[in-house]
Amino acid sequence: MAQYEIYGSPEFAMINANLDQNEKIVAESGAMVAMSSNMKMKTASRGGVLKGLKRAVLGGESFFQNTFWPEGGPGRIHFAAGAPGDIIHSTLAEGETIMMMSTAFICCSESVDVDTKWGGAKGFFSGVGAFLLKATGPGDVFMTAYGAVHPVSVEGSYIVDTGHIVAFPETVQYHIRKIGGIKSLFFSGEGIVAEFNGHGTVWLQTRNGNSLASFVHPFRPVKSNN
Repeated sequence: MAQYEIYGSPEFAMINANLDQNEKIVAESGAMVAMSSNMKMKTASRGGVLKGLKRAVLGGESFFQNTFWPEGGPGRIHFAAGAPGDIIHSTLAEGETIMMMSTAFICCSESVDVDTKWGGAKGFFSGVGAFLLKATGPGDVFMTAYGAVHPVSVEGSYIVDTGHIVAFPETVQYHIRKIGGIKSLFFSGEGIVAEFNGHGTVWLQTRNGNSLASFVHPFRPVKSNN
């Protein structure tokens, strides 16, 4: 990518991408905030209908994605996520792969392939789903977090609550397990964790969407039948 800037971090991060003429960037539906007047857009299901359905049904992403590029000279475009939080940028080499939670993807270089991958029968990223998004280079990929981003360098073994994981390289192995017993699962607020093994960076988010939903639930208005 020619040039980019992430500003508004960590609460309300936004991407400012400066593209060369005809340089293309692919974004999740609804991520575009603003752009220069010479930017063009094409909406399509990348990889065909079956791959689009796979991303939408299994990965939680949109069936259609938007491709943007400037004509007649350089252009500028801004992207942001729907939820408040930070944005992570990663440059992938040829064949390099990064795994991310199903709602993390914002945009990427046209050369990056975004697919889905089975995350385990126990349902990876508790409350979100059993499938992960898989981005393979070469190119740039931008991901969103709920809250601020905290990168952790894993050297050996590391345990993370599944609701706080954003992304990790494919070279880091993981398995899902319970922490504590049945009482911990139902009464402590903890229960399902991911244990990572290997060497690499795991990106965490400082807030958990499931915890927010649990906090708000008692205060929601309830309609009386009387």
